[in-house]
Amino acid sequence: MDIQKRYIEDQIRSDLQRKMVFVGGPRQVGKTTEAKRILSGTGNGYLNWDIPSDRERILQNEWPVTDLLVLDEMHKYTKWRDVLKGLYDQFHPDIQILVTGSAQLDYYRQGGDSLQGRYHYLRMHPLSIAELDSDRSGVLQDLLQLGGFPEPFFSGSETEAKRWSREYRSRLLEDDIRSLERVQDLAKMELLMLRLPSLVGSPLSINALREDLHVSHKTVENWIQIYERLYAIFRVPPFGAPSIRAVKKEQKHYHADWTLVESDASRFENLVASHLLKWVHWRIDTLGDDLELRYFRDTDGREVDFVLCNGAIPILAIECKWNDRDIDSSLKYFKTKFPDVEAWQISATGQKDYLSAEGIRIAPAVELLRTLV
Repeated sequence: MDIQKRYIEDQIRSDLQRKMVFVGGPRQVGKTTEAKRILSGTGNGYLNWDIPSDRERILQNEWPVTDLLVLDEMHKYTKWRDVLKGLYDQFHPDIQILVTGSAQLDYYRQGGDSLQGRYHYLRMHPLSIAELDSDRSGVLQDLLQLGGFPEPFFSGSETEAKRWSREYRSRLLEDDIRSLERVQDLAKMELLMLRLPSLVGSPLSINALREDLHVSHKTVENWIQIYERLYAIFRVPPFGAPSIRAVKKEQKHYHADWTLVESDASRFENLVASHLLKWVHWRIDTLGDDLELRYFRDTDGREVDFVLCNGAIPILAIECKWNDRDIDSSLKYFKTKFPDVEAWQISATGQKDYLSAEGIRIAPAVELLRTLV
């Protein structure tokens, strides 16, 4: 596999033929590298808002002579929507425009002149089993130890991955949050980020966090939403149906950098969540599918780690185990309630691979994850 080409490249090139393309995703996930790769051979059309000389050119409307214009981190400019609307209306289709940013560009697009109808939005995710397309044994364990971000993963060093992860959190707070959000207490917001990894896999209690941090419920919720907007974390809501007495409020959360999670089992669950969300976003962004990632938990305490829904209909249920285990009773229960759902129990280190009498596939995780994106 050419490690420089990412899974999203062909779709970007195709979409650029019709509209502007926005690519959002976590910082250092590879957006800039991929944009420069696409730009290669078309001229010097790259401008980054974080670079002072480039920022001056943008403010003075001095645009490169190029067939493809790449604008990086433009959402940090308060008038970026007006700039893009003007560029598109004046130069499209003669100049293709690719916009990248380490935040949910759809959120920061709100307000001002609408860009609706002028762009396609694609979300870029960390590396995955399917994207790596590797038959090498141990690739799952490498992802678990090194994470899915290109720099630490391809370093092959767990020490370098730990250093990268620590620096990543600092840059997120100092660069992205300071430039995009109004947060008065960055120290406590960092404490929240330090607290969250130990809560992965369990319903997230805002009230418990509020008490730990000695701030209001509204403040904690706002900080979590900020981390979501910057793709540092994502939340998974419960799947609810009256016939199964499901809980309908508390969400679970996961991290883009799953190496923050110390527990092996929880880190594995986080990795699987990230793989599933990558597939869901890919299907939504490229095909327009109505997919959603959820989890199941009912009032009797039965829980299934993940449920993929097409609209309101569950289509895939997944239970994660660290090693070979008997079939989870909650997964069996869910399968009886929704017999048409494809059900898997996957393991990080197990070797068993078979189909149970209930129609549940028990298999090593790679057997499922390699079928995604």
